[in-house]
Amino acid sequence: MANPIKLRLADLLDHDLFTPRELSWLSFNARVLQEAADKSGPLIARLRYLGIFSNNLDEFFRVRVAEVRRLISMSSGGDRQQSKDLLAAIQHHVVELQKEFDRIYKELLHELQERRIFLVNETQLDPGQAAFVQDYFTTTVLPELEPILLSESQPIPALNDESLYLAVDIRSGDQYNYAVVEVPTDRLERFVEIPRRKGKQGKVFIVLDNIIRACLPQMFRGVIPIEEANAFCFKFSRDAELSIDTGIDQTLIDKMALSLKQRRKADAVRMVYDEHMPQRLLDYISARFGFGKYDSLIAGGRYHNSKDFMSFPRVGPRYMEFKPLPPIRLPRLDEQDSIFDAIREKDVLLYYPYHPFDYVIDLLKTAALDPQVTEIKICLYRVARDSRVIDALVNAVHNGKRVTAVVELAARFDEAANISWAQRLTDNGINVIFGIPGLKVHSKLLLIERKEGMATRYYSHVGTGNFNEKTARIYTDFTLLTYDQNVGKDLFSVFDFLQYNYRRPDYRLLLVSPHSMRPGIVSLIDQEIAHARAGYRASMTLKCNNLVDKELVTKL
Repeated sequence: MANPIKLRLADLLDHDLFTPRELSWLSFNARVLQEAADKSGPLIARLRYLGIFSNNLDEFFRVRVAEVRRLISMSSGGDRQQSKDLLAAIQHHVVELQKEFDRIYKELLHELQERRIFLVNETQLDPGQAAFVQDYFTTTVLPELEPILLSESQPIPALNDESLYLAVDIRSGDQYNYAVVEVPTDRLERFVEIPRRKGKQGKVFIVLDNIIRACLPQMFRGVIPIEEANAFCFKFSRDAELSIDTGIDQTLIDKMALSLKQRRKADAVRMVYDEHMPQRLLDYISARFGFGKYDSLIAGGRYHNSKDFMSFPRVGPRYMEFKPLPPIRLPRLDEQDSIFDAIREKDVLLYYPYHPFDYVIDLLKTAALDPQVTEIKICLYRVARDSRVIDALVNAVHNGKRVTAVVELAARFDEAANISWAQRLTDNGINVIFGIPGLKVHSKLLLIERKEGMATRYYSHVGTGNFNEKTARIYTDFTLLTYDQNVGKDLFSVFDFLQYNYRRPDYRLLLVSPHSMRPGIVSLIDQEIAHARAGYRASMTLKCNNLVDKELVTKL
């Protein structure tokens, strides 16, 4: 199959070695679109790739584009022009990717129809379906709606970042009234199954926003007269950067909570809207909500928040989705009486999602109950909503263990959740620390101290993935479980530094950023270069999800 994506890094750059990370990232997201376009993939899985693409792009605008816009506002001269050129390149290629998205989406809709799965709008309903939609709106949707009539005399409402809205255009004679209403996809399913037409086969779905469109007069009944009403989707993306006050009169949690509130009012970096929205309504909406720059307004199709395709219902035969991977069990861990015995016997390397995360849960639960375990230390970045990791740590405290948790409050878009987890851990007697100002603790470390005879022994977990049993089923990550005491002593030094960071520790085996990671990797590269020059076999395998260090790129 020919590659349908036209975006190539070589077309974006006039130099050979370094690529602006924003343009490189767009190339990565184009690769996601390739998966959606690949006809050899399962149909529903391809539709969900469209959701992944859209979700990625939302975050890209909130983080990367927002940063470029800040650089434009703060710089001058050549630096300012360079940032403006980069922003223009971003906008151009985003438009190209969006066109490709729309093409693939139409193609997938056609393929769904061939398999008798129909996604209809409010104008395509037969009388029976229309009656179902009206009843569903009255009983389920209407109680969740809070429409806002816009008025010059009223202050503008604070709209939620990344929520989906309908701008409602209401005509009464020669008068026009405008309103906005949030589509409550956080509380109701975006895709609603409705009865199929009489005598027809298959499944029929309608999106929640089209249900609201079909019932607009009901939403304003008794409030204003309506001769005609139409609704058009739009949404905001705001700058996701958090500004943390450096004063000492508040705790870090309080400062973070305040910054999260301020994020809701941060500068908008994008408004995407239905291209069929009347110009007078677009002008009114953009003026009222402070959009004046051309690059903040992006015309699109009728539907937005396509990230909801990630949760498209399970419909049709099983071959329309990827076959679930059965977890690969490790007999050596399953057959031992204690996971400590297995780790002590030999190191364990887990590779997610092929190996189950259950082994880490088992390690924590065993440590919580083991009378020989005295202390547990862990770094938490992102955890699952109903985290068994948190439950095990709380249980460990209840069983008399000392537990320290390093919670990274600045885990982007999980800040509020981590504040809540930190509070729960603290309430249960766990020593919670928040690392070092200016440094993000991204390590996934676990250290268990256990009394064995007269000595204290360390059992260590060094991993690339979060302590999150949900994402471990999806993301590729590694975890090393080891009884190597030098690794354990290094982890002890890391945790000690995170709590008492007035001296720099020495490490035996680990490469720890920002202390020894870069020089350690450079040394390893130099070693392979020397081997190659001497005629010996030389190779390097580097697995990473982001390479932005110029010194390492140059060395490689």
